[in-house]
Amino acid sequence: QVHVVESGGGLVQAGGSLRLSCAASGSIFKINVMAWYRQAPGKQRELVASVNSGGRTNLPDSTKGRFSVSRDNAKNMVYLQMNSLKPEDTAVYYCYVVVQRDYTGSNFQYWGQGTQVTVSS
Repeated sequence: QVHVVESGGGLVQAGGSLRLSCAASGSIFKINVMAWYRQAPGKQRELVASVNSGGRTNLPDSTKGRFSVSRDNAKNMVYLQMNSLKPEDTAVYYCYVVVQRDYTGSNFQYWGQGTQVTVSS
């Protein structure tokens, strides 16, 4: 079994910064993709940032330039550094991982429970 746990959410003022952490644990042979998604009330879940096993990152226009994602392979962790936060960044942020659980090569997807980020104006 694979477990994904986020931490670091909270309440911040607009223009402030916040750093989220995500730890994956359990029966992990290899982690291929680690990513952050967010979902605000009444809106669909959307990609915030992702990083693959080779270190390549992907961020949409809404977060590019303000957010950055990094990965610690030794600890099976991924981080999301959020700067210049805006009220529209308010959402529940979810960690998402794509893992190979054994040597057969099949990939499986796991989600964390989410952590609330609230940005006040």
